[in-house]
Amino acid sequence: MGIVSRLEDAGFETWAVGGAVRDVVRGSPGAREDCDLATRATPAEVRRLFPRTVPLGIDYGTVGVFGEDGVLYEVTTFRHDVLTYGRKAVVAFAETLEEDLARRDFTINAIAWHPIRREVLDPHAGRKDIEDGVLRAVGSASERFREDYLRILRGLRFAGIFGLEIHDDTWKGLVEAVPGLADLSMERVREELMKVLGSGAPSRALRLYERSGALAEILPEFGEALTESALDTVDALGRHRPVLRVAALLLFGLGKAAPAMVSRLLVRLRFSNAEIGRILAAMSGGLGPSSRLLRDPRARRQWVATSRPEGVRDVFRIWLAAIRAGLVGADASSTLQVIAEVRRDLRAGVPVSLGGLAIAGRDLIALGWSPGPGIGSTLRALLEAVWEDPSLNDRATLERLAAEMVSPGAGA
Repeated sequence: MGIVSRLEDAGFETWAVGGAVRDVVRGSPGAREDCDLATRATPAEVRRLFPRTVPLGIDYGTVGVFGEDGVLYEVTTFRHDVLTYGRKAVVAFAETLEEDLARRDFTINAIAWHPIRREVLDPHAGRKDIEDGVLRAVGSASERFREDYLRILRGLRFAGIFGLEIHDDTWKGLVEAVPGLADLSMERVREELMKVLGSGAPSRALRLYERSGALAEILPEFGEALTESALDTVDALGRHRPVLRVAALLLFGLGKAAPAMVSRLLVRLRFSNAEIGRILAAMSGGLGPSSRLLRDPRARRQWVATSRPEGVRDVFRIWLAAIRAGLVGADASSTLQVIAEVRRDLRAGVPVSLGGLAIAGRDLIALGWSPGPGIGSTLRALLEAVWEDPSLNDRATLERLAAEMVSPGAGA
């Protein structure tokens, strides 16, 4: 790596650290952007050596350096904690990498790799813990969690995603520190939660949220436990749909909670207005289609128009995930029938808005109608007629129906 070579040539010891090193040891190479560098060079010295840098966190010793591949790498000076508050730390620069690794959260994250010498530095036996499937805090677990309460959620995430058993002392320190989660910003909590929901099987980490008491602390709306139906449905949704996984978690975990309560929860977790709107729309379909949607094509088409096709597709994704999770039983055939009927309508071009009609307001005006609210109400009536019988969506037919509804002179 060119960045390491330049720092080493300038006399500054530099190592690769972070998640990428851990994942290589695990046999699952991480993303290149997760490969951080730790160096003896100070931020000022790093910035003098490289023409393209970004001051990502100078107070904490971190500078972003663009590599030859165009990727921005985090380069951080060796450091040790001087004072910690549970949410942040006052740090000082250290002389050795060993000091830096000693302040890290878990042994699996306290492994360093020297890209030039092909050397591994593992003072806390992180490789053995990976081999043994164990998550263990570096040094005193109680101290590590008190230093930064976010490590509680990080630990639960690592254990869940990587299938690790949490060491007894680490688990004890973690559970004792859970009340400290109340001191974290909701932005940090949300970021951790979304990382869990973006993993292959979120239920493993979410069950650890339950056991540790973290769930009741950060999401008291769920009480002390998540339903199996919520966890199974979340797992059945794809990892590339974390926002929909939030919707499924809330839908199956909170039952018929009022939208206002759900909105308050999502606002507290700092979701954007667009995300909140999408989650509420995805939840609006409930746990499955009503009998009316099954037997009444007009009601089904009106529902699609109200929810909009993109919202309906999200509803379908959750319903299908529930079927894959084996939660709907005998209702699976009814659910699949409603989905098939809606998809058939969308392929056939059955209109979901006035814009899908074969006639528009300008056409009525050309036929002698006076501009005014009467045109809009007539078009809405025509849309409802088409929902009843899609074959009516023909210009000549709609002109005839419009003439029967209101005479041209009454359009004003």
